[in-house]
Amino acid sequence: MADNAWTPDSWRSKPIKQDVVYDDPKELEAVVGRVANLPPLVSSPEIDRLRAQLKDVAEGRAFLLQGGDCAESFDYCNPTAIEDKLKVLLQMSLVLLWGMRLPIVRIARMAGQYAKPRSSPYETVNGETIMSYRGDNVNSIDPACRRPDPQRLLQAYFHSASTVNFVRLLLDSGFADIHQPEAWDLGHVRNPEIRREYQSIVNRLTDSLEFMSVIGATSSQASALNTVDLYTSHEALLLEYEQALTRAVPKPLPGAEPALAGRKRPYEPSTPPRKALAPELCDWYNLSAHFIWIGDRTRQLDGAHVEYFRGVKNPVGVKVGPTMDPAELVRALDILDPDFESGRVTLITRYGAAKIADFLPAHVRAVQETRHRPVWCCDPCHGNTTTAPTGHKTRSFDAIISEITSSISIHRELGSRLSGVHLELTGEHVTECTGGSQELSHSDLPNNYQTFCDPRLNYEQSLDIAFKIAKVYESEREENN
Repeated sequence: MADNAWTPDSWRSKPIKQDVVYDDPKELEAVVGRVANLPPLVSSPEIDRLRAQLKDVAEGRAFLLQGGDCAESFDYCNPTAIEDKLKVLLQMSLVLLWGMRLPIVRIARMAGQYAKPRSSPYETVNGETIMSYRGDNVNSIDPACRRPDPQRLLQAYFHSASTVNFVRLLLDSGFADIHQPEAWDLGHVRNPEIRREYQSIVNRLTDSLEFMSVIGATSSQASALNTVDLYTSHEALLLEYEQALTRAVPKPLPGAEPALAGRKRPYEPSTPPRKALAPELCDWYNLSAHFIWIGDRTRQLDGAHVEYFRGVKNPVGVKVGPTMDPAELVRALDILDPDFESGRVTLITRYGAAKIADFLPAHVRAVQETRHRPVWCCDPCHGNTTTAPTGHKTRSFDAIISEITSSISIHRELGSRLSGVHLELTGEHVTECTGGSQELSHSDLPNNYQTFCDPRLNYEQSLDIAFKIAKVYESEREENN
């Protein structure tokens, strides 16, 4: 086998970061074998559709909205939590669509975001050193249950499957229909001027929808106002699990008639007991999610995660922060996108509002000197985490907005374009980040601080973000006209 040949398990020959060590390797092997024989969670045609949409994003014909919890809990697999998260993502996408006049590609950090990278394998709780919480698919938030348990991988699969199933049910049942006046209650906005500004946008949206209804433009069940594409994503951290859900999918038949050109051969998974396809006849898809990304702690060029990611057909993301050298960024793109496919890689930048001007320009210029056409996406949350006087980990809404607007400006000045945002958010009315139209302060944080991981934008703050971005792009559009 050639040194650069890829297989779903070739990552095992590389050094790995953030690995989980289990007490019983045989139990892990048995669990992973069980997952490998379970049905996929998403389909390859759905992934191909997302690839096509991200190509549009990379080439300026659409915008990416990606959001969800820092780390999902198994407890979040309930109808209310899922509905709330979908509602805020759908409402945000409508506001962005209005402001940008571009299709919005929606990806949820959902149905698999159960793992959490940590800076240290241990932490101190009540004076005792114990194993760090690594996410619900590894161990428990309960300090007494921190031993990594392979059975949690199986639980993660079934919780993901239930979440995906319910999301499909909601979307097929008209949940995405935005003709709901109660969806636009702006009573949370304390500042009268901001409330008038938001209400003006909502009024214009409502007028547009009523006009379309009058002329019959919304009567079709297939209308984009009634149903949407919504894709799932997670950080692919635990490679044993990801490998188990990596499946061989036959390539389109060569020389097929035009009418059959998009058809695939009958599905033949690469897992036992069926015979594996010859490598030249198949593509490999990670069917645990539509979109997966590499975190800032696992993007080593010679590491296991980059090795795994380079071989799957899914569109992939890479977190890019202050520690990444521009030359390293280019090399990562060369490895992950050797065919120069527009939108194949999404660069998720995370610097912090105070550092973005120091690092983003060099990264943009380095990529501009290549043939790569990635999606540039701003993660304004991770680099703006602080500790409040109350002891709570928090984020400032103003710092988040500052990083987004700085990213838009820097890209524009360099002849590039910010094509997406990646947000840690929830549809619930939590008090974890300060600021926004509710004007939350540090003293408000204990009121409903629910996160067991990083602080999330709440429902109201998430809508605030959408309104702010929409206004920026509306102003840009008016200037161009």
